[in-house]
Amino acid sequence: MLTNTLERRIEWGDCDPAGIVFNPNYFSFFDHCTTMLYEAAGWPKQIMVEKFGIAGCPLVETRAKFLAPCSFGDEVSITSTVADIRNSSFDVKHELSKAGRLCVEGFETRVWTRKDPDTGRLKSSPLPPEVVARFRGE
Repeated sequence: MLTNTLERRIEWGDCDPAGIVFNPNYFSFFDHCTTMLYEAAGWPKQIMVEKFGIAGCPLVETRAKFLAPCSFGDEVSITSTVADIRNSSFDVKHELSKAGRLCVEGFETRVWTRKDPDTGRLKSSPLPPEVVARFRGE
């Protein structure tokens, strides 16, 4: 499956008054890493939207497992992998590590969507075979 790794330094603004990452910020990190995963597939987000005529890939489920804290100044590595692909949705797993130690596991489910031409509302749509192939690392 498609995988991408991003290196990042924990900044002061990422942290709470105790100097550790304020937990909602991990979800922001993971969202950015998913965008970088699209680029690793060969389609920056704006190109993917244009090429496939989609509205985007909204998040419908997310969770995280916190194993060890990260603090201001830490250098971390976030590895993101397409973990599962279904007809119109896919899962992404994120592993945030510091000095080789797994600190946070994040999980996302996203849905491939288009705007319904009649209602203008978002509607799930099957993932194109070309996208499925890239997400599978083919």
